[in-house]
Amino acid sequence: MVDTPSRKLAVMLHADVVGSTMLVQRDESLAHERIRDVFQRLSTTTSTYGGTAHEIRGDALVAEFSRASDAVCAALVFQTDNVDHNAALEDEIRPEVRIGISLGEVVVADGTVTGAGVVLAQRLEQLAEPSGVVVQGAVAETVPTRLPFEFESLGEQTLKGFDQPVRALRVRLEAGEAVPEPEAVSVGSETTERPTIELPDKPSIAVLPFANMSGDPEQEYFSDGITEDIITALSRIPGLLVVARNSTMVYKGNAIDVKQVGREQGVRYVLEGSVRRSANRVRVSAQLIDATTGHHQWADRYDRDLDDVFAVQDDITHKIMVEMRVQVSVGEKARMLAGRTENVAAWERLLRADELGNRMIREDNLQARRLVEEALRIDPCYASAWTELGWTHWEDAYFGWTDSREHSEEKALEAAERALELEEDYPNALALLGFVHQLKGEHDRAVELTERAVALAPNNAENIAEFAYALTFAGKADEAVEMFNRAIRLSPIYPAWYLVGLGVCYYSMDEPNLAIGAFQEAIAIEPGSAFARLYLTSAFVEVGLMEDAKQIARESMSIERNFSVRNWQRGGARFKNAKIGENIIENLLKAGLPE
Repeated sequence: MVDTPSRKLAVMLHADVVGSTMLVQRDESLAHERIRDVFQRLSTTTSTYGGTAHEIRGDALVAEFSRASDAVCAALVFQTDNVDHNAALEDEIRPEVRIGISLGEVVVADGTVTGAGVVLAQRLEQLAEPSGVVVQGAVAETVPTRLPFEFESLGEQTLKGFDQPVRALRVRLEAGEAVPEPEAVSVGSETTERPTIELPDKPSIAVLPFANMSGDPEQEYFSDGITEDIITALSRIPGLLVVARNSTMVYKGNAIDVKQVGREQGVRYVLEGSVRRSANRVRVSAQLIDATTGHHQWADRYDRDLDDVFAVQDDITHKIMVEMRVQVSVGEKARMLAGRTENVAAWERLLRADELGNRMIREDNLQARRLVEEALRIDPCYASAWTELGWTHWEDAYFGWTDSREHSEEKALEAAERALELEEDYPNALALLGFVHQLKGEHDRAVELTERAVALAPNNAENIAEFAYALTFAGKADEAVEMFNRAIRLSPIYPAWYLVGLGVCYYSMDEPNLAIGAFQEAIAIEPGSAFARLYLTSAFVEVGLMEDAKQIARESMSIERNFSVRNWQRGGARFKNAKIGENIIENLLKAGLPE
């Protein structure tokens, strides 16, 4: 059966053996054997970094990747290994390879891949030195700056078959650095290492998910809640780097090497623990480990009544600060406790609501609101619950899940103000208030409030990313990129919405190719995201890839069946530069989304 051809934007790698004809003339049998071995090893490296080797054509290989960083890592790893491999050979049949990497449109059918993206990768490969790698400018721009690569500009190149000059760059490893290992892919309990991150010049810690030892899967939210509360308290301490919860949750349920966690998260200390709940009793065990040595700094076990669980969290946080020699003022101690309740039943309902609200699905958002309202009936003075209630109304307004955007905005505003009446300097409520003002198009006020939230909780990655969003819509994209990068350092394994925000930022800077890369990576993290697909649709239209735009638009409709462009227009944050928003709406309509 012949496959129906499909078009898409992809990162393409083209590898070619240098002087293959000359090698064959020297020793035909051995040369063919060595060339075949070269491409077998390159195919293995490609697969290791998440790529797909589509075909081997004589003395050339074509491979496809979804991310530019993976393609560059694979290319550099192979070239380094191949140089070492050739050095060990005793004869002159030593195949050297040149590699080119592009970002472009391709057509996939019957197991082969063709199109402009493949041809461009081939042309770039011809610019490379033996054992070298040359990439397109658009590829270099989508590689995270934290990776240890040097890009040397080769200028604008006129390439056969292309009307416009193409910016090309030679890529090498920084001196003394190693290519990062492939990002972790968890299968059961097996996890490969992620790239190493350098330790900061201040105390740093990652709090691993506390294990649920209750024998009841329904209690997972309880152990996760204890983990999150400790992270939240620590994140409000200036002078301390605390890795965000979503970065450490990937280790949940796996046997973990603490030293590996330290390398991957860029921290010196790791806290791990367990929770066993039985009726009205709770046992919490915790231990602080120096990840650079593996030595235990402190360990303790608490057997308490359920109502004492908050006192246990406070004691663990205090012990961590003592061991890490972190000093805090009286005011900072007060901020660590901001927004809390002393009622376990109210706290439990908020934990469940927060999990539902983060999914950004209409039905889950409604259920989250019901749980928060129950929590507030139990404890009307629970500032965190008022904040969560406000976010549920904000989601209604933003995503157009309401008959009256103005009513939802007002309800979100009331909830934020009530939370701040209870806790004047509660960072999460300030961030919410800022986002409400952003919905109203009051950008300066939104920036002011979200920036204040960051000042009060300087290690809270989520607040920092929210500040970056506010800067983006306020037209301060350069500052926003810096803030997104700061949030990603605090959350090396970041959620998809960080990348959506970064993509919107690039889009607003008139960098649609960079935006496309960010949106595609967001979808790779969260495949069910209609949110990322809508922005990706507009970006594809922007660069003239209409077939890709229509395909992504169809995918969006399969996720959000009741979507309409006008509802999207009524919802969503408003750009200070109104033309950006108008352009997105126009592009969505061009891609065939219903008005």
